Amino acid sequence: MGSRYLFVVSMDVAADREDFFNEVYDTEHVPYLTAVPGVISATRSVQQPLRMMLAGEERVMDPGDEPRYSVSYEIESAEVLLSPEWAEAGERGRWPTEVRPFTTNRRHILRKII
Repeated sequence: MGSRYLFVVSMDVAADREDFFNEVYDTEHVPYLTAVPGVISATRSVQQPLRMMLAGEERVMDPGDEPRYSVSYEIESAEVLLSPEWAEAGERGRWPTEVRPFTTNRRHILRKII
């Protein structure tokens, strides 16, 4: 089995667009992208307050300017992100015109699973 990767996309969205953002992400954007050959799965997440034990004491961890929403795509290779299918899927539906313009603080990270 070859290497696999995690492609992590994170962003914030305008508060008045949050419900619409989540609806389009769940019903269109993720299904289109997970149908691309080489995409294994996608997991969406939203930032939560974090308190934890560290070095023997309870600490509140400040996320700084980390974006509120993330999605992690498990992909078979980094080349998946360069495929025509990936490019087409990312521009389908309402995402490019009705959602993307209302997102900020976007981050795209590729991680090799070791």
